[in-house]
Amino acid sequence: MQGTENIPGTVNFSNTDLTSNDLPRLDSLKFEMLSPLYAKSNRYITLFITLFIISILFIVQLQHFITLTTAVNNFVSYVIWVIALIGFMSTLYTIVADKRKFYALRQQDLSYQSGVIFLKTVSQPMLRIQHVELKRGPIDQKIGLAKLQVFSAGGALHTFEIPGLPLEKAESIRQFILDHKDVNHHG
Repeated sequence: MQGTENIPGTVNFSNTDLTSNDLPRLDSLKFEMLSPLYAKSNRYITLFITLFIISILFIVQLQHFITLTTAVNNFVSYVIWVIALIGFMSTLYTIVADKRKFYALRQQDLSYQSGVIFLKTVSQPMLRIQHVELKRGPIDQKIGLAKLQVFSAGGALHTFEIPGLPLEKAESIRQFILDHKDVNHHG
């Protein structure tokens, strides 16, 4: 028997057929952008790491304690250029990738979208969220951002992480999830 059944001691159960036209559309989600401070801090971090590594290599190359052979000196110069190129490419990738990270919060689920070449969208129903963690590293604390890690029921690792949220927004999303994750299940 299809449709709604009345079983004594249980709530009404419905299992009607759906067509693909009846399904909710993912492109109808109203995604929100991450904080612009997130992208800016990622660029600075990449730049700092690149300059730090290059500085160490320059110090090795210019130090006078150990005489470097011409071959080693040329190799260090080559490595400096390679690190600079990798840092430049990483910065370009970060600029593009950070502009393509979004999240959407609805009454029944939380979604996160990211990707430059391959677009990935992860959605987690509120009923399947086991717990939510708010993480803040030293840089996040300094600029007022937070990461929200969403853990699904039965999973040891987080299902997905939404980085670059302003602290107040991350706290309010976390509280909304905690207040509403059991609403459909318990009343």
